Order: sequence, then structure tokens, then C-alpha cells
Amino acid sequence: MQEQYISRLKEQDPTVISALYDAYSGALYGIALRIVQAPELAEQVIQDTFVKVWRNSASYDSSKGRLFTWLANIARNTAIDVTRTAQFQKSRKTDSIETLVHSPGGAAINPDHIGVREAVDKLDEKYRLLIELLYFKGYTQEEAAKETGIPIGTIKTRLRYALSDLRRLFEVTIILYLILALVL
Repeated sequence: MQEQYISRLKEQDPTVISALYDAYSGALYGIALRIVQAPELAEQVIQDTFVKVWRNSASYDSSKGRLFTWLANIARNTAIDVTRTAQFQKSRKTDSIETLVHSPGGAAINPDHIGVREAVDKLDEKYRLLIELLYFKGYTQEEAAKETGIPIGTIKTRLRYALSDLRRLFEVTIILYLILALVL
């Protein structure tokens, strides 16, 4: 199915955006919501994401990663861009206590539902902190370096190791699920 989406995107088939939206919007919404922490903004981020996908469809390179990864990165970067706007910063300062106390929810797929949080919790503390800042809170590497006092080069190295560890954890999990599926 992914190959069909990719070829239709490359051909600028106008119906592909609707199909992509149906297939991926829930997961992308979860990513955006975790970063912007406001349902209305997350919806706007998703709309902007699909506009960017349409406009930049020629830039997708399957040798660099899967379609979902490309879409997720666009959504994540768009959400981070929103958090850097003056309007967003001002709204964060004037949010009600109710908004700040209750975390956003909904039916969207989020990393907690697919085991990402549990996998991150298994990482060494120095890696877990970086994943938390960069992926769950939307910090840039430079912002994480300032926040933690860790040099940017060390941030990049630790992030590379953290992602490698996560990849290994997920490979083991997938193998266990496959074994269970065969046994049951």
C-alpha cells in the first residue's frame, strides 16, 4: 500500500492526500498533540502537514526512510515551528490552570499506545532524558544542550546511541509478538 501512496504522490494524484489523511492522520495528530498540547493547534498542524506533503512530494526519498517516518517528521517539525511562534508563546503564558493541569487526550494514536514510552523507560537515564526532551517535548538539539548543559556533540552522539538502543528493543518486541502469534 505504501508504494501506491508514494507513486500517486509523485504523480500528483489529487486523491492521494485524502487516502494519506485517512491512513495516517490519527498517528500524526498524536505526535502534534504531544508537542503543541492543544487539540485545535494539533488539528491545524495536521492540516499544514498535509499541505507540506503535497507541495514537497517530490522530495520524498524511499531510500532514506519509510513514508510514515517522512510524514511524522514533517508533522513533528511543523508542530515545533508552531511552538516557536510569538502567538503560541503568549498563549502558553495565559493558559488557564485547567489547561495546564490536564494533559491532552483523545482517540488519537500516541506513543504510549504502541509501546514507545515503555521502550524509552528501559533506556539508560542519559539517553531517556534526551529522547524525552527532543521527541516528546519538541526541543531542538541546541535547546536540549542549553537545558541540560551537555555539549551539542555529546547530545548528537547520545541521541544516536539512544535510537540504536530503541531500534534493538523494538526488534526484540516484534520477534516476541511473532513467536506468540505462531504459538497461539
